[in-house]
Amino acid sequence: MLYVCADRTPGLPGPATQCARTEGHAFARERGMTIAEVVTDTYGEPDPARRTGWRRVKQLVQTGDVTAVLVRWPSAIAPESAHELRHRETDWLRDHGVRVRYTWAPLTARSGEAC
Repeated sequence: MLYVCADRTPGLPGPATQCARTEGHAFARERGMTIAEVVTDTYGEPDPARRTGWRRVKQLVQTGDVTAVLVRWPSAIAPESAHELRHRETDWLRDHGVRVRYTWAPLTARSGEAC
């Protein structure tokens, strides 16, 4: 699953969303992964639990069909100012056997691809 939370205004995807989608698909293709669904949210709400798209991510995780959530960078889950919310959500995913993988090249290289 690819999670995109990039554009600040709802509606048609802008350049940030398009970039995150393109990068996520390339990341998956290079690693032989299949993206079953792309879930998007508008950037701005710090608490992922209050976003419709993130709630969809968690719903899909609970079905047991998701093994990884691809995200461009950590602030797509929650901004640095709310890093505890990001950790809460990534811990929840990990507790359900799901890995978060960051698709932005500098994070991929630095983290060994798994976070």
